[in-house]
Amino acid sequence: MRTWLSKWRKTDSARSILASILSILIGMAVGCVIVLIVAATSKDLSIASAWEGIRLIFGGLFSTGRTAAGTLTFGFNPTNLGNMLFRATPLIMTGLSVAVAFKTGLFNIGAPGQYLMGTMATLMLALGIPSESIPAGLIWIIAFVGGCFAGALWGAIPGLLKAFLNINEVLACIMTNWLAANLVTWAFDASNFKNMVENTKSGYIYKTTFNGVATPKMGLDKIFPNSQVNMGIIIAILFAVAMFILMNKTTLGYQLKACGANRHAARYAGIQDKRNIVLSMAIAGALAAAGASLYYLSGNTEFYWSTYQSLPDTGFNGIPVALLAANNPIGVIFTGCFMSMLDISGLQLTNLTAYNEYITDVIIAVIVYLSAFSLVIKALISGRKKKTPVAPDSKQTNLPPVDSGPAVEPEKGGDKA
Repeated sequence: MRTWLSKWRKTDSARSILASILSILIGMAVGCVIVLIVAATSKDLSIASAWEGIRLIFGGLFSTGRTAAGTLTFGFNPTNLGNMLFRATPLIMTGLSVAVAFKTGLFNIGAPGQYLMGTMATLMLALGIPSESIPAGLIWIIAFVGGCFAGALWGAIPGLLKAFLNINEVLACIMTNWLAANLVTWAFDASNFKNMVENTKSGYIYKTTFNGVATPKMGLDKIFPNSQVNMGIIIAILFAVAMFILMNKTTLGYQLKACGANRHAARYAGIQDKRNIVLSMAIAGALAAAGASLYYLSGNTEFYWSTYQSLPDTGFNGIPVALLAANNPIGVIFTGCFMSMLDISGLQLTNLTAYNEYITDVIIAVIVYLSAFSLVIKALISGRKKKTPVAPDSKQTNLPPVDSGPAVEPEKGGDKA
């Protein structure tokens, strides 16, 4: 057993997992320190309240509220678990979007814009197609595919600029993000999809349930009662598995990674580098847009259409999800759920204590920074030591005997060895 563990510890995948775990633990510790500092500097808070905040940071997902005496209680909370899975669905998809682009040597910071374009296409199709003449299930499929297609087109724009004009994809993605924010705002402002039934929500778009379109629960509502979870989490997991197979078991995945490793060497080997760069960003855009489609087709949530002043956090949160998973599609499932768990813990902090949910944002920020230094953490975990110079004598004695073949008589007049 020890031999297997020692061998596994030396593998790159093991160091990646351990580096992610270490980043998480340090981030959680920083959150606990912040809670202690707030408690120590506030006259209204005590050490007992700090202990409650620390417990919610680590176990907010399993918090069941307070008793009549005001004591925090913990246990199995199916509602929190279901909501965590629901919130994790778009995070998994945007994490996959960033991870797939990373694998091909591209930094897809345009996931927020792709997410918005997917939102617009999905909601317009889901609400614009009359459910009286077309079945709601078919409308759901059309809206989902249409949202993915819109995200793919929007993601292909930075890919085209990178492939044919060699414009840095980060700059192109930032440009397309704000273009998407304004385009979505103008499109919904001129549409009839604004919520006019509930006057207090005129800044929002109708839920898809107004047209009878919603993601099926698939029995998950019975396992996690009173939660928002639906089949979307299952679809997200299937996408993650599909991306893992695509990137590791197919010729296309090999070509995409080859272009990311060395574009010029890939071209020399006969791989179409320009096509693969555009295709990689299109796939990344489709994945980010799929996250938006799954989130809003649930029928649980409303979209605030005035987005020109801000970009969706879900798009940016895909970056730490991918970094923490070391760009592994299967790992993205777990890191997406972890980030969603922190979100639930932040809500519990706000609802059950005097602390603010932004403490969990600090934890996420610390984890992101540590994930960016993953190579340094991997080196520390592997315990690499400096190579000590070897003395000439010992170096000579440690050399294995070399068979130089049969001795050859030197020619006359030549130098003798």
